[in-house]
Amino acid sequence: MEPIREYLAYVKVGRKQAYLNMTLFPLLAPDNGEPEYLTLDEALEREQIEVTEVSSSGSVPELKLINRGKQQVLIVEGEELHGAKQNRIVNSTFLVDGSCELVIPVSCVEQGRWGYRSERFRSGGQMMPPSLKRAHQQAVRTSLRRDQGFRSDQNTLWEQISAKGERLHTESATGAMADIYQKEEPRLSEYERAFRLTDAQVGAVFGVNGKILGAECFGFKHTFAGFFKKLIRSYALDAIDWFEQESPSKATAEKARAFMESVGTADTEVRNSLALGHDFRLESDFLTGAALAFNEKVLHLSVFKKESSGNSGKGHYDRFSDRRSRRAQ
Repeated sequence: MEPIREYLAYVKVGRKQAYLNMTLFPLLAPDNGEPEYLTLDEALEREQIEVTEVSSSGSVPELKLINRGKQQVLIVEGEELHGAKQNRIVNSTFLVDGSCELVIPVSCVEQGRWGYRSERFRSGGQMMPPSLKRAHQQAVRTSLRRDQGFRSDQNTLWEQISAKGERLHTESATGAMADIYQKEEPRLSEYERAFRLTDAQVGAVFGVNGKILGAECFGFKHTFAGFFKKLIRSYALDAIDWFEQESPSKATAEKARAFMESVGTADTEVRNSLALGHDFRLESDFLTGAALAFNEKVLHLSVFKKESSGNSGKGHYDRFSDRRSRRAQ
């Protein structure tokens, strides 16, 4: 837990930004220089790495990654890969060493296709929305506790994607998460234009409908800048799904600071990562999360708020979705 507490000690909450029912609080930190690694998008663009099916027949929960360069590559939980036999998302955050080959755990986000569109995967340009990522992250933690590796609950993920597509009236021949993003592109672009990256920003606390929902943080501002639009769009997709015409001002900086402070008191499980560094799993009565640290420095931290005590046991995300479903009937 020490790397996470040290990281939180120098991260400060910045001035609120808001658009419609979505709120963002920048997380600011002193300049930490430039990372020595490349992100997945950067490595794919430079053709330093190659991501393919593990074999010609493929395996839904696994992909093969070959890093042909000397630089390490950071692959972030929830990043989407398009192509090959079906679109996938990465199950956890990994730092892949240079000049190595690795089988990475993934989940399918396109249930109705199992046939080649390309030999290699390309960046999907999107991340899994937080309503799906929170449950997915918890499923991976359960799998780790059972010594079953970084596996997810594939059937539940398919069900959640299908339900979101139905609520947002998305037509998709293959049940692809990407088709939901494409259908909502006009509104997603509006949210994207409303938020701006600030100086020294390494992360953000996000809120929807006046509630703090989660935070995404990185060890370097350069890395966060590369994920900024993806994260805005991922939270915006849930904001559109759960839209309520109420003031975003209810999500205050004090609540954002309290949320980040609670991260430092969560119970933590630490394991060796599949690749470099250590994998952290965080849990308390108030939040759940995951982090990757390398050389005692946090590279990525992703946390989500849990259901308030005394409620029905369903999370904020579930209640919003149920409410939306009831309104649509």
